Parts: sequence; structure tokens; C-alpha cells
Amino acid sequence: MINYDEYFMNEALKEAHSAYEADEVPIGAIIVADNKIICKAHNEVERFKDPTAHAEIIAITAALEYFDTKYLDFCSLYVTLEPCPMCASAMYWTRIGNLIYSASDPKSGYSLYTPLLLHPKTLVKHGILEYQSMDLLKKFFEGKR
Repeated sequence: MINYDEYFMNEALKEAHSAYEADEVPIGAIIVADNKIICKAHNEVERFKDPTAHAEIIAITAALEYFDTKYLDFCSLYVTLEPCPMCASAMYWTRIGNLIYSASDPKSGYSLYTPLLLHPKTLVKHGILEYQSMDLLKKFFEGKR
């Protein structure tokens, strides 16, 4: 039996590896609808010289365009690190149905804020392939020191 959360998180991890290879903070995201990958993205802050070019924002924009809508309540977003407040707010406004993230971000994650920044109907899971995500992030930042 297929574990869809692990399968899709592995796809997000592939995007994180692409970010790593491009010397971007290695975070990857994908958006899924009906168990089909709609779009893939990774951080491109350095490439675009744009601090808002987070994987989640790029993926959300692509999915909105793909579906020609402003809401993604029927979609799941898989991301390798807990979203920041900016990305969580974007998920709020698009009413993302499910957020599945790998590793928690105790310094900058959205869950540090009250009231919660996500839409009240958004379902959240976390910890999927957490070790792999944290390992890649640690490797990236150790290389920067």
C-alpha cells in the first residue's frame, strides 16, 4: 500500500535538493489535488533577488494559475520545512485544504504566532520525513559557516 504523504514529501525533498544545488536555502514544495501533483517549486530567493520567492509562494501561484481560481481548498501543500508567517498567510488567503510539512521551524515557523495564521479549515500534518529535511538544511547551513 502506498503511503501518499511519504511519496509526496519525497517529491518535495527532490525540489529541496534542487534548491540546494542552486545554492538556495533547501526548501521544496509541491501542491497536490486528487493525488496528482499539480506543481513543484523550491526556494528561488537568490535567483530572483526577491525575499518573497519562497517555495510555497511559487507553488501557490502556479496552482492558482493552473486551476484559474483564487482558492485551493481542494488541494494539499507538501513542504519540507514549516512555513513562515508570510507563506502561512498566503495559505490562509487561498484557503489551502491541507498543509503537510516535514520539519518544524522553532525560530521562524508560523506556529509561533497566535492567533494561528492558517485558515481555520486547513488541516495540518507534520513530521513526515523530518530527518531527511533537517539533514539537508543542516548540511546547507554548515557549508555557509
